[in-house]
Amino acid sequence: MTEGLDDKLGERALSKLRWRCRRGLLENDIFIERFFNRFENSLTIRQANGLGILMDLSDNDLLDLLLARKSLAQSQPEIDQPDVRNVLTMLKGQKP
Repeated sequence: MTEGLDDKLGERALSKLRWRCRRGLLENDIFIERFFNRFENSLTIRQANGLGILMDLSDNDLLDLLLARKSLAQSQPEIDQPDVRNVLTMLKGQKP
């Protein structure tokens, strides 16, 4: 059986993603913790992939996006794609 991108993320993959999302800035950690508290039970593979892309950013670049000091298109055009925008909206506490 193959998994689709819209399938729910498995428990092992979710645990690995949580570990990967640990950040150096407390402010980022607060956004990420709220995200997991709200969405971990419904997180899809597609959303996990988008979150993984955001986790490749530096702490300061991520915080700029979370606080809307910069837009994704403005500061990170190479990752400005629907899945990443969706997760960024979720991280900000807004509905996707």
